[in-house]
Amino acid sequence: MALVETIAGEHRGMVTLRSDSDIRPRTGALPLVAICLGYFLVIIDATAVNLSLPALGRDLGGGMGVLQWVVDGYTLTFATLLLSAGALGDRVGPHRVFCAGLSLFTVASAACGLAPDAGALVAARLVQGAAAAVLVPSSLALLQAAHPDARARARAVGVWGGVAGVAAASGPVLGGVLTDAASWRLVFFINVPIGLAGLLFTVRHVVRPEGHGRRGLDLGAQLAVVGALGLLTFALIEARTRGWVSPVVLGGLAVAALSAAAFVAAERRAANPMLPLGLFRGAAFSGGNAVGLLINLGFYGQLFVLSLFFQDVRRMSPTLAGLALVPEGILVSLASYLSGRMTGRSGTRTTMLIGLVTGAAGLFALTAVGPGTPYPLLMVPLMAAGFGMAFTMPAATTTVIEAAPPERAGVASGAVNTARQMGSTIGVALLGTLGAGGHLAAPMAGAGAAFLTGALVVAAMVRGGGAGPA
Repeated sequence: MALVETIAGEHRGMVTLRSDSDIRPRTGALPLVAICLGYFLVIIDATAVNLSLPALGRDLGGGMGVLQWVVDGYTLTFATLLLSAGALGDRVGPHRVFCAGLSLFTVASAACGLAPDAGALVAARLVQGAAAAVLVPSSLALLQAAHPDARARARAVGVWGGVAGVAAASGPVLGGVLTDAASWRLVFFINVPIGLAGLLFTVRHVVRPEGHGRRGLDLGAQLAVVGALGLLTFALIEARTRGWVSPVVLGGLAVAALSAAAFVAAERRAANPMLPLGLFRGAAFSGGNAVGLLINLGFYGQLFVLSLFFQDVRRMSPTLAGLALVPEGILVSLASYLSGRMTGRSGTRTTMLIGLVTGAAGLFALTAVGPGTPYPLLMVPLMAAGFGMAFTMPAATTTVIEAAPPERAGVASGAVNTARQMGSTIGVALLGTLGAGGHLAAPMAGAGAAFLTGALVVAAMVRGGGAGPA
């Protein structure tokens, strides 16, 4: 079996590869296509399910809290396991880790589609998120290995980010069409053939870089970060029904803070931490991660709220609701392409500032939208929000990757994607709670504030960076 052949032994702390052909650079577009296919699945599953939530809720039962967990169960394990997955990729080699993650993701997608009840679906989503966590850091490490030139890498990251933008933008439409055409279950089943194709392409066409030794996994720190983000998510979701001053909510927030402190303490003591805290001494590394968290908080939080608003308040079908969100994706591919080009010429600072300010303007404009607002008035703000997200994300990723040493590529990519998925998890929980009753003013203001805060972070902490001149 081709997949089995990718597994090699270890010798003297390094990964042993099968032959020179395993590490010979591949040419052409197929390696990038293979890497992007897996990442496409990861991102589209974070967005396509939003348009199937009302139908899913009617079929399986459960209120808003259950729907939030269907989305956040995925992003929770995605976010909390990314750091360990990045370290694992650095240790044993990103190629085999990528293949393992893509295989598990495909199986978990089938389990989601077969789920008999809400509990089983949330459980399968947790596994799916864990598989995504294994897959994503190794995808960036493989991309870096395939493009050693900084400018070529910046352009490749632009394509990679463009695929993410297309997936994020097309996910709602695809989710709505599949739900209307057949069932919400088809939203998950469609992943199976795409996952198998991506696995075949990866095994046949993607370079297999070496691992970097026997880096252990920090179990104590891993448990602490799961507890911190899990309890924070629980508290934010429960605040919708229990209230912000509920002992359950306040207790959850307090224990989440203690878990975060335990994570920092564990990492400081660890001989081989899964997230070397010294990386955060660099302003660009810290700033890029902060921007990753903030843009996902704003974008995915507003996407969750708008998906329900169009269906529950404006009474659109899943397909029409998905089409109503199309303006957010119209400029995504162009924005991601331009982001890579601008980063290659001018560095990441200017790129991120343009994207964040544009996205913030669009999101703040959506605060005035109500049940009777003519839809054409929504189109420009939606386009601005989508452009801002797609223009910012590749530059933020490049900022983090370029700020870390090459041997920490997996950890760096795990860090930035952890930050982004933490933002998604918090955004759905927080903005979903703020959007109680179908009102858009509070959640859209929160999303816009997240983007604007990101711009302030860039202005203060990022001085050029990326492939361009400082």
